[in-house]
Amino acid sequence: MSALPSQMKALIADATGMAEALLPSSQPVPQPGKTEVLIRVHAAGMNRADILQRKGQYDPPPGITSILGLETAGEVVAVGENVKRWKVGDRVMALLSGGGCAEYVAVPEGQCMPVPEGFSYAQAAVLPEGLATIWANVFEAGKLKSGETVLIHGGASGIGTLGIQMVRVFDAVPLVTVASERKAQACRELGAALAVLYPSQDFVIEVLTFTQNRGVDIVLDLGGGEYVPRNIQVLGPGGRHISIATQHGRMAKIDLRAIMLRGLTLTGSMMRSRPVEEKARLLREVEANILPHVAAGRIKPVIFQTFPLEKAGDAHKLMESGAHIGKIVLTV
Repeated sequence: MSALPSQMKALIADATGMAEALLPSSQPVPQPGKTEVLIRVHAAGMNRADILQRKGQYDPPPGITSILGLETAGEVVAVGENVKRWKVGDRVMALLSGGGCAEYVAVPEGQCMPVPEGFSYAQAAVLPEGLATIWANVFEAGKLKSGETVLIHGGASGIGTLGIQMVRVFDAVPLVTVASERKAQACRELGAALAVLYPSQDFVIEVLTFTQNRGVDIVLDLGGGEYVPRNIQVLGPGGRHISIATQHGRMAKIDLRAIMLRGLTLTGSMMRSRPVEEKARLLREVEANILPHVAAGRIKPVIFQTFPLEKAGDAHKLMESGAHIGKIVLTV
């Protein structure tokens, strides 16, 4: 193997926070620690967190690089002395706390998974964050059981498109909210039993009508704010409300009596700030329970558009427009 370069191209947002200013800069190639692997990045999945970080609204956890990117896929080019599983040349995809939008990234070995046979790096790069988020929240925290009903807000998002398929694979029923009929049709094709157009339909009425007033078992909420009390209205007895984003606000006014009467559970989590050991445990669960379905084609990544790293500003503008279905990918 040829010697690694000392510098690389990487995306770091400038002080303006403008998408137009998001251009690769020269940064040192990271050195893998004793239990880390160094990945030569081929593709990185974009997430809403990248937008927030660019705007100065979501700082990396302490000690984490300011380079954007929470998921990536590529080839292992160096390993730390205590790495046991991976070797140079392995094709891996990784869940990150930052650093994926670069030519190289150093990752704890437990935060990597193998790229499924026959998958491109672009297809693999959009899987780690979504699969881990859905598994941790819907399956572990939400304790999803066969036959239950799940309402996923933002059904056409990267999280939503994977969530629909994962819920279906485990014989449960996914319902979604979306912004347009185009997105609704895409979600139905993925397996959504109901797609509510939230600009023109009241999802409370539509979901309660669909469930014959019983309500759903789980709500996966990306909105927060005014969505939370409305979500509580559509939860059935023993329902679980799971918050994973606050796109409509961090504060919510709720009826505690409704929670008590129906025995509801309200919980939430963030993936980025979880400890290395917890992320490694979570990915082993995903690898054992979900990757076989991915490899068999029962769960498929939905990629809307790819951009070269140099066009990251255009990718950010597209994500902010909300026009995409599924994931946006940066190729390196």
